[in-house]
Amino acid sequence: MPGGILQVKHKRKIGVTLVIAVLGVLLYVYLSRPEVIAVVVKRADIGLVQNTVANTRAGTLLALRRASLSPSVGGQIASLGVSEGDQVKAGQLLLELWNDDLTARVELASQEAAAAVARSQEACVVAEVARREAGRLKKLRKKGVASEEEVDQAEGEASAKTAGCRAATADIGVSKAKLDVARAALDKTRLVAPFDGTVAEVNGELGEFVTPSPIGVPTPPAVDLIDTTSLYVSAPIDEVDAPDIRTAMSATISLDAFGKKRFAGTVRRVAPYVLDREKQARTVDVEVTFTDARETGNMLPGYSADIEVVLVAKAKALRIPTEAIIEGNRVLVFSEQTGVLEERKIETGLHNWEYTQVLSGVRDGEQIVISLDREGVEDAAQAVIDDMTAAYD
Repeated sequence: MPGGILQVKHKRKIGVTLVIAVLGVLLYVYLSRPEVIAVVVKRADIGLVQNTVANTRAGTLLALRRASLSPSVGGQIASLGVSEGDQVKAGQLLLELWNDDLTARVELASQEAAAAVARSQEACVVAEVARREAGRLKKLRKKGVASEEEVDQAEGEASAKTAGCRAATADIGVSKAKLDVARAALDKTRLVAPFDGTVAEVNGELGEFVTPSPIGVPTPPAVDLIDTTSLYVSAPIDEVDAPDIRTAMSATISLDAFGKKRFAGTVRRVAPYVLDREKQARTVDVEVTFTDARETGNMLPGYSADIEVVLVAKAKALRIPTEAIIEGNRVLVFSEQTGVLEERKIETGLHNWEYTQVLSGVRDGEQIVISLDREGVEDAAQAVIDDMTAAYD
């Protein structure tokens, strides 16, 4: 009886030992298993790929028409008809200095011009009467009724009156010139809008005195007027890339204020010179206008902007995201069958910041890893597709 109990206890010990051993093996296998990495992928597909060049530093959104307006003479602001943000029409009065004296001079010159016209009319009527009188005396002289002396005197008086008519007529021109001078002096006290636009800035208040800028010393404008309906981007392109750019080339525009949204554009100008600024790379300014001006409705001049000029484009190319390429033209391909990442060498063609054309090394439909910054993402790693992948499709 005691021997049977000992055998049972011995078997139990062996069983417990075996269980512990099995659990240990399972724990070892579990702990030594390859770590599974969650990766974001995007399939290689057929689509548009463009070879582009982009600006080296941030560009600026500018207005094709912008005027910093100030009176050409000093004086006290007597009328200020606009505020910042107002929409104005070409020819609209923006600001007027005190000019009662100049207004009076214009009125005086206008009256003098009218008087000159009246004097001219009078002188010319008198000259016409004198001419007719001389002609009448000539006829009477032929009949022996009038003397030769009377005829000579009448013709001389007619010539004098005619000269007086011409002098009075010339005075009209002088009076009109004086009126123009007076009006020009008056116009210097008024600021009018040279084009339709938006008032961006007003420097001055009613009753304040303004003075014109000294030569070579810039001062804030009295009124800054911008035509926000015609905007463009000016951005610096590296001198190495500039020779390939031509006017009328297609381009894309991006603005920090609009996130990832892209706008279609066209190159309108390539600067004919290179900017050489201290401690900066030599660049060429390239200007790009918006293809659809309606898209600029809520944009503000001064926004930072970037451009990409399209040099070459291929509509149906095998492409992958440019961000998926590792140094040395290598990519990581996710195998749906094995769940393992495979590093491959690829041959590339056209490329830009978004897509790169693949000439060899990847097939259409294969899943390419784009989350390269995650720890453990490398060749032969076990992986699963991250849920974030859906956001990139």
